[in-house]
Amino acid sequence: MTAPPITLHVCLGCRAAGDDDAGRAGARLHAALADRLAGRSDIRLSGVDCLSVCKRPVTVALAAPDKWTYVAADAADPDEVVVAAALHASSDDARVPWRDRPPLLKSGLVARIPPQPETRR
Repeated sequence: MTAPPITLHVCLGCRAAGDDDAGRAGARLHAALADRLAGRSDIRLSGVDCLSVCKRPVTVALAAPDKWTYVAADAADPDEVVVAAALHASSDDARVPWRDRPPLLKSGLVARIPPQPETRR
């Protein structure tokens, strides 16, 4: 049985210094990720209005049923985001050891949230 895809949420409201409403960093990252993730069945991309980490744009969240959720900020490199998302997708519970995490899930980590109690393994 194939595991369901994870969801990669990208904050579309995030703006970097100098951004205007028409060209926000979050929207640019989302577009770059859409190109990189085309054809992948293990990662579903979702744009969200705001993840409320406004001081550290761009913020992303990696989530899936029965897995830990990661919220990470300072996501500027779409390739690094794809690496983090693929690692999350390939893990049974997303409890990735510190030594195996990409920089986004180390220095960019805002929160690691456990699965809902009724689904926790």
